[in-house]
Amino acid sequence: MKNISKIGLIGLVFALVNCQSVNSSKMFYEGSKPQMVSDKFSFTEGPSTDKEGNVYFTDQPNDKIYYWDWRSNQIIEFLGKTGRANGTHFDKDGFLITCSDDNGEMWKISKDKKVEILFKDFEGKRLNGPNDVWNDVFGGMYFTDPLYERDYWIGFKQELSNKSLYYRNKNGKINKLDTFTQPNGIVGSETLKKLYLSDIDAGKTYVYDILGEGKLSEKRLFCEMGSDGMTLDKHGNLYLTGDGVHVFNREGKKIYHISIPEKWTSNVTFGGENNDVLFITASKSVYTFPMRVRGIK
Repeated sequence: MKNISKIGLIGLVFALVNCQSVNSSKMFYEGSKPQMVSDKFSFTEGPSTDKEGNVYFTDQPNDKIYYWDWRSNQIIEFLGKTGRANGTHFDKDGFLITCSDDNGEMWKISKDKKVEILFKDFEGKRLNGPNDVWNDVFGGMYFTDPLYERDYWIGFKQELSNKSLYYRNKNGKINKLDTFTQPNGIVGSETLKKLYLSDIDAGKTYVYDILGEGKLSEKRLFCEMGSDGMTLDKHGNLYLTGDGVHVFNREGKKIYHISIPEKWTSNVTFGGENNDVLFITASKSVYTFPMRVRGIK
C-alpha cells in the first residue's frame, strides 16, 4: 500500500506540474514568426494531429484532405471526395473523424483511406451541417452543428430548428446537450476535465466541466470572443482564431496575439515530433509556429 501510494503521489505531482500556469514570456521564442508552408489552397480548416505528429487538415471548397509531414515539412494530399469535410479530430483508435457537411454527415476514415459514414441525422432529421468535433476517451464524440448554407448544397431543406452541441456515445446514441446562436469551434481536455465551445456569432466562448461520459456541467462564460477554431496547450491556455490567433490563460484573460498575414485565420492545433509546433490554417494558406510549450493530447 505504501508503494502504491507513493506511485500515486508521484503521478499527481507530475500532473500538477504539467498543468501549472506559465508566463507568456516562456511560451514563445523571441523574434519567432509564423512561417508559411503552402498557399495553394482555397480555404483551409479543421487541423488535427495523428499519433506521429503529422497534421491533417481540410480544403473544403476543393473537397480534399491533406496532411503536413513534419519530418519533410511537406504537404501531402491524403483524400479527395471527403463529403466537403470541415472540422476533423482523431479518435482514440486512430481513425480520422470528419464533419462532412455536404449531406450533414459525420465520417470515420482509416489511415488506408477506407470511409464509413457514421450518421447524418438526429432523431430522424437531417443535421444542419456538422462543423467541429472532439473525441473523448470513452469512444464518444462531442460535435457542433451550426448552419452555414453552402453554394454546393443541392436541395437543402433545414429540418432542425436549433443550432446545437451534441454528444454521440460509443454505441451510437446521440443526445442534444445545448443550443446556441451559431456553435462553431470545440476542444476538450481529459486532463483538465474541461470542454470549450465557441458561439461565434454571439461573440462568446464557453467552458463546461466534463463530469463523465457525455455529461457536462452548466456552461460558464470563458471569454467575450467567438472563434472559428481552437486548441489547448498542456498548461490550460486556450488558443482562439479569427484575426490571427488569440491566446487566453485558464482564467479567460487574453495574454498574447499571434498575427497572421491573411484575411481570416480559421483554426489551429499543435503538432510535430514533440507536439510543440502550432499549426495554423488561414484562408488559402497553412503556417507553422514553433512554441516553447506543448499542446495537450
